Amino acid sequence: MERAPVVVIPDAPHEAEREALRRTLIAYNDATAGPTDYRPLAVLLKDDVTEAVIGGLWGRTAYAWLFVELFVVPQSARRHGFGSRLLADAERLARARGCVGVWLDTFAFQAPGFYLRHGYMEFGRIDDFPAGSARHFFMKRLDTGDA
Repeated sequence: MERAPVVVIPDAPHEAEREALRRTLIAYNDATAGPTDYRPLAVLLKDDVTEAVIGGLWGRTAYAWLFVELFVVPQSARRHGFGSRLLADAERLARARGCVGVWLDTFAFQAPGFYLRHGYMEFGRIDDFPAGSARHFFMKRLDTGDA
């Protein structure tokens, strides 16, 4: 008789557990849809004196798309072009990896207008997430010849 798995609900999940799930899912995806070519991608903003990371963009490329997971410019550095530079650098790196597009999500109180100004198109939204606001999903094709 084959042993059955056990369902566990941890009080404080560990990153190693997340990584185990990620590896299992990527293995399944690779076997089913072909290699993901999963690779992390980062463009960081550092303090010029301490070299501490104070902002930047963190994502991953897979299946020829860049997913932007984290993107933050500290309040003190906003309106100086850093966000545009970080996004442009990430798009350039994604193109160099053969990506055909970028996708991401942002809250209504964060930066939907920023992405619209940079050629992104909204493809979905969840209203009342969080309550009284919305979560927006954006994408941009990189393979259309647009710079």
